[in-house]
Amino acid sequence: MINRLQPSVTERLRLPINRGLYYGGSWHEPEDGVYVETRSPASGESLGETAWADSVDVDHAVEAAREGFRVWRETTPVARGALLREAARLVRQHAEELALLDAADCGNPIREMIKDAEIGATALEYFAGLATEVKGYTVPLGPDHLNFTIREPLGVIARINAYNHPFMFAVSRAGAPLAAGNALIIKSPEQAPLSSLRLAELIGPLFPPGVFNVVSGGRTCGEALVAHPHIAKVGLIGSVPTGKAILRGAVDSMKKVTLELGGKNALIAYPDADPDKVAVGAVRGMNFSWCGQSCGSTSRVFLHDSIHDAVLDAIVKQVKAFVPGIPTDPATTMGSLVSEAQFNKVMRFITLGQSEGARLVTGGNSADDPHLGNGYFIKPTVFADVTPAMRLAREEIFGPVLSVFKWSDEVEMLRAVNDVDYGLTASIWTHDINKALRTATQVEAGYIWINGSGKHFVGTPFGGCKQSGLGREESIEELLDCTQLKNVNISLE
Repeated sequence: MINRLQPSVTERLRLPINRGLYYGGSWHEPEDGVYVETRSPASGESLGETAWADSVDVDHAVEAAREGFRVWRETTPVARGALLREAARLVRQHAEELALLDAADCGNPIREMIKDAEIGATALEYFAGLATEVKGYTVPLGPDHLNFTIREPLGVIARINAYNHPFMFAVSRAGAPLAAGNALIIKSPEQAPLSSLRLAELIGPLFPPGVFNVVSGGRTCGEALVAHPHIAKVGLIGSVPTGKAILRGAVDSMKKVTLELGGKNALIAYPDADPDKVAVGAVRGMNFSWCGQSCGSTSRVFLHDSIHDAVLDAIVKQVKAFVPGIPTDPATTMGSLVSEAQFNKVMRFITLGQSEGARLVTGGNSADDPHLGNGYFIKPTVFADVTPAMRLAREEIFGPVLSVFKWSDEVEMLRAVNDVDYGLTASIWTHDINKALRTATQVEAGYIWINGSGKHFVGTPFGGCKQSGLGREESIEELLDCTQLKNVNISLE
């Protein structure tokens, strides 16, 4: 028998009324009539069907967006900023219902999802304030010439979002394209599309028709967006294989690409670090609340041998606070994985880690609560005695699995930290500022915390190196990347 969502929660769950494709300021049926059912990964309950776009639908959405762009690019920056601020107000007003919707749809606990609404609204306000900062500059060429540059919007931008924070990514990554004067098409994550549809219901009517658009679909939809000649830029939050496919698909049209991809991120603790604080940072950085389903999770913890045992013991105590439960329950501290496929992948890595010789310290199995039997729950899992050669240490798991390494030689430790294909985030723990800054320059990652982990700060550029992605977001760099620079030279002879 399928476990249903709690009755009180079901009554509060505001599912989107419209399940079609939103473009040109209105809702549309898919051309081939295909709808795909969405089920809650925590309970197995059906959340209804959603329209699935194919390449023809993408053509319609792009043409509508091109029409919207012609109007939006002529809208003053001040007016664009005002509409983004109104969108932020609506996001805050409907924060609880959107958080509840994501909790039911993607499996993350509502107590964390409610924070996503504030993050998304703040991002909209941040870029609203930058709308008037899309500026050019003058170049002195002598008395016979006036030379200046102007920044112009690109046109239609597509955003392909990930399933771990569907609503937050849809909101926060809309700010820069819209503030710069572009039209936007959001492709919702196929595993959790509902909050993007609800967002279209809430803020879509604020903008001129065609400026803000949302489509749902699978691989066909994504490939059509990437290959479309009238899409000027594609932004992705997703896996490395998907990022590589987008790069290949964008070649023919030479479009811009921004990629926020996977990570196998390191936390490094030096001998002078406080063991209890390191343990708190390691557990927080692992994002156990949403089952480690975060590209920025610090899933590799490198502990100096002088503090290794103390930190490991403290980590085991810390993870006890994360107990799998129904994500729509405000008391739940840890939700479910997003799908059966992801659940099976994580369990295979746990088995692999044991076969490779890593020591399972805690967790390693699914939740034993019978009320969670129809969901994809795995307990917080910690491995010790992990070595750099293990697949457990090298491949992104995207699940609640923390690997702990013991080190004594700094050179060898840093070599192991950097000897992976990824380079998104890193966390460094020490009271020695010289050591901290030196290590920050040596670690191959795009976003570094010193004596901290996990937090993002508005206005600071987030992004990775190596196979963790291209470009920077959450900052003015994201805004400028949504524009193109044009030079104007006036002869005064």
